[in-house]
Amino acid sequence: MTAQNYRCGWVALMGPPNAGKSTLLNALLGQKVSIVTPKPQTTRNQIVGIHTDASAQAIFMDMPGLSQVRGRLSKAMLQAVWQSLRQADVIMPVLDAHLYIRHPEFLERDLAPVADALANETRPMIVVVNKVDLFADKSRMLPLLTRLSEMWPHAEIFPVSALTKDGLPDLLALLCSRLPQREAQFPEDQISTAPVRFMAAEIIREKLFLQLRQEVPYSIAVDIEQWEEDAERGQTIIHAVIYVARAMHKGMVIGKGGQVLKQVGTEARKDMVELLGGKVHLELWVKVRENWTEDPALVQELTQMGEVMLS
Repeated sequence: MTAQNYRCGWVALMGPPNAGKSTLLNALLGQKVSIVTPKPQTTRNQIVGIHTDASAQAIFMDMPGLSQVRGRLSKAMLQAVWQSLRQADVIMPVLDAHLYIRHPEFLERDLAPVADALANETRPMIVVVNKVDLFADKSRMLPLLTRLSEMWPHAEIFPVSALTKDGLPDLLALLCSRLPQREAQFPEDQISTAPVRFMAAEIIREKLFLQLRQEVPYSIAVDIEQWEEDAERGQTIIHAVIYVARAMHKGMVIGKGGQVLKQVGTEARKDMVELLGGKVHLELWVKVRENWTEDPALVQELTQMGEVMLS
């Protein structure tokens, strides 16, 4: 594979929270590298996923959802989005078609600032209109597609369903054709730059979101305190701490009789076994760290994971 006949580049997946960016990334890669929950703002760090085939390598940056800036953590997340955007070869906003057709007034609120910020972009841009599977009558989407074409006159508008994979092969083909001619930057069997410790922490955080659902406090962080390979027993020993920002959240995470934490551990361990390809001994603790989202040192430690993955 040489630069003369091969394409390779960085793709920025960006957009409002809960638009389905992580689901889209996992579907495009054919393997899970980014956690998915029904809750907005699940992704805090930049997740890098890599698709490689015989003609191209697309390096995806799944960035935190663009939202109203509140607190030090949100500001750090938003800053990471714009910093990462600078290295992208292709910009790929992902939008929730179902939301904007039901509430067209949200379109200007959520997207106008982003469209204005990208108005002078000369790089290729593909606007992915996600969740089209929710419409039996696709003609209902026409006003939305028309408005998006007005907001992004130089972009290609592409409706898909990340959930059902409708349109994804054509989207991937289009995307790869827009990448610059360049040799592959990663081995063909590598699907992510995320360290396995980070991915293990993300698995735990995903299970917490899914278990707690409406009660989930967003001020949850997971830190892998110990990672040990036990060759004699043929297993990986993982000790993880779940930080909550208030004492009242500790009981919610543990649950009555420890049932919530036990279920989180059981579900997380299953995914870790698949991730690591071997036995896993997982132990979880819950600790209160008052208002950790306003702690500059901890916020920096959590958000810097994206920088580690890019190194």
